[in-house]
Parts: sequence; C-alpha cells; structure tokens
Amino acid sequence: MTFQYVAPSNLLSNKTILITGGGDGIGKVCAKTFAEHGANVILLGRTQSKLEQVYDEIEALHPGKVIIHPIDFKSASIEDYKILAASLDEQFECLDGLIHNAALLGARSPIEFYPEQDWSDLMQVNVNAAFHLSKVLLPALSRSQDARMIFTSSSVGRVGRAYWGAYGVSKFALEGLMQTLAEEVENTTAIRVNSLNPGGTRTAMRRDAYPAENPETQPTAESIMPVYLYLMSPEAQPIHGQALNVRGFEAI
Repeated sequence: MTFQYVAPSNLLSNKTILITGGGDGIGKVCAKTFAEHGANVILLGRTQSKLEQVYDEIEALHPGKVIIHPIDFKSASIEDYKILAASLDEQFECLDGLIHNAALLGARSPIEFYPEQDWSDLMQVNVNAAFHLSKVLLPALSRSQDARMIFTSSSVGRVGRAYWGAYGVSKFALEGLMQTLAEEVENTTAIRVNSLNPGGTRTAMRRDAYPAENPETQPTAESIMPVYLYLMSPEAQPIHGQALNVRGFEAI
C-alpha cells in the first residue's frame, strides 16, 4: 500500500534544502515538491540546461524560491565544494536539508570485466562527492534547529547482486557513510541522517538499467513524494540512522 501523508502547504516554510541531481528524475520532483511546500531549494547538477529548465518551472510558480548551481561531481575539486559552502553561508543562515540524490549507473557487468575508468568515475560521483559535500555543509546543517540528511540508497546496496558492479558497491558505501555520520551527529546537533531506497521508479536511470521493462509498471517520482515530505517534517524527527524503504514505509 502506498504511504499516505497530506502535508500542509507551509510544511517547509523558511526551510532551505539542497538537492543533488536536481535537474532530472527524483531530484527534480523533490525540488518542485519542496518548493510547493514553502522551501527554498538549491539544485546541484552537471547539466546546466536541465537545471535551468527546472529553475524556470519553479520560478514561474514560486518566485525567489530556487537557486541552481551547476557542478560536475566527476571533476569537482575540493576548492569547488568550499566555494559552494561559502556561497551558501553568505545567502542563508543555515541549511535545513541535504538530499544526496545524484548518481551514475555505470556498467552492468561481472567484476572480472568491469571497466576500470567506469569504476573510478562512479565512485567519484556516487561516493566521494557525497563525502565532500556532507563535510563542507555539516556546519550549515548544524546551525539548523531541525535538519535532515537523506542518502539515496538502493536494494543492491543492501544485499549484493551480481553484475551491478560499482553502482551496488557505491550504495553499500553510502549506507556506511550514513551510519557513521548518524552516530557522530546524534548527540551534538539537530541533524537527522537516514538512507532511503526509492525502489523502482519511472526515471531515466531505471530505463537505462532495465531497457526491456515497460516504464508504466513503475510508480512515478511524484507518487513517492509523501515519503520525502514526511521525512522532512517535524514528525519524523525521531527517525535517525535508519535504512528506510519507500515500499512499505510507515509513519512512526
């Protein structure tokens, strides 16, 4: 059964939330949904044209609620992350949410034949970028009175599956990063850190992973937004350090 949560229109009023991979798929829908509920949204992504399209869609309905910041996680330097953090510090008192959503799918092949460059690129985008971004933004998140950090996970990052290669391994790594961070910030900040497996969703990455599948058999990104809204709500404050799933999600 689909999780039901009717969020008040002002649920995220005065909240500032950063979303990676904000130009497409789940990240794009998160951005639009959060802005609809009052949040200021900061969208990170590598394709400026996609970010600009999302910017235009949000700006038309919610003027002044969206900022875009193009960044290629594959080539970003430590300095690029520091510049981003400094820019946000100048514009906002704190950061209330960080959605780690950007990811590469990479090759689907046995480890024995896995392309070395694909492995390196994917770890850089899926794991190292999440580390660097979390590190530079933790001070801003720590200044929030009720912050959230959500790592986008996958079923192949919780139980190993053949031929998922670097993608599956990277999701295992994110689960470890989530657990480590959750324990570190639990008693010293108001940041709640969790991972969330969206499950099969009607996105471009899903089509790439399962080209023979009928996309209509998968739920839309819009249909899973009640879970994301609930996790950003004050009601979800006790949820911390958990590996969560959209499928079968229940409120506490």
